[in-house]
Amino acid sequence: MFRAAARGKSLIFDTDGLIGGNEVFKDRETGSRWQQSSLEALSGPLKGTHLALYPFLLTTWSEWRKHHPDTLVLKSLPGYADRLAAMNRIINQGVVGLAGPAPRGAFSRDSRLPPRETIAGLETGGEAKAYPIVALQRVRVVNDTLGGNPVLIVYQRASDTTTAFLALARGRRLKFRAADTAANRLVDLETHSLWNAYGLCIAGRSKGARLKPLILEPEFWFAWSEFHLKTLLYGSGSAR
Repeated sequence: MFRAAARGKSLIFDTDGLIGGNEVFKDRETGSRWQQSSLEALSGPLKGTHLALYPFLLTTWSEWRKHHPDTLVLKSLPGYADRLAAMNRIINQGVVGLAGPAPRGAFSRDSRLPPRETIAGLETGGEAKAYPIVALQRVRVVNDTLGGNPVLIVYQRASDTTTAFLALARGRRLKFRAADTAANRLVDLETHSLWNAYGLCIAGRSKGARLKPLILEPEFWFAWSEFHLKTLLYGSGSAR
């Protein structure tokens, strides 16, 4: 999810095919073409410009409503549903299926993971790292350092929700462990305070403190590694 604006101008996007097995958009205002994974304009008047990511969360409807009971639900504009079939045919040319090689046209040759393994990608401090979802499902809570910054990643098993944070509170670096089997609650090892999986301290010495959220990008490995050539990989400890 990205901010649909560049250089102070709001933009409207349409699907415009695939490059490198990755979706490309074209904005109506300038005709510039944008790569989805890199958020960079590949051609047109805005070439070289990057869109900014919005913070977002992939989760279940029940989990979302639990924390946001008054949320609004997006209603598509008239005619949008009629266009979905054609749009999906374009997108699915290269990405349908969870097994097998990278789609036709993909450039990545990073063999550290199967091409279609799903990962949560994170960028901070000038470094990028991929966290395989299967690994997060197993460990649930990851304390890591990326770009010189302490980071926390939490996988909630019940709702298949993954969140990430800068692991700093009130000027102090923190490490965490799960406080229950579902990792819905955490305990920090420094103050023994209790936190929820969304970065809020709910009990203990740090009560009321909140961790700064970081944006995780869900991707297939072939797509992430293609546009993050020096990516680190959780569990390997080395860049490509």
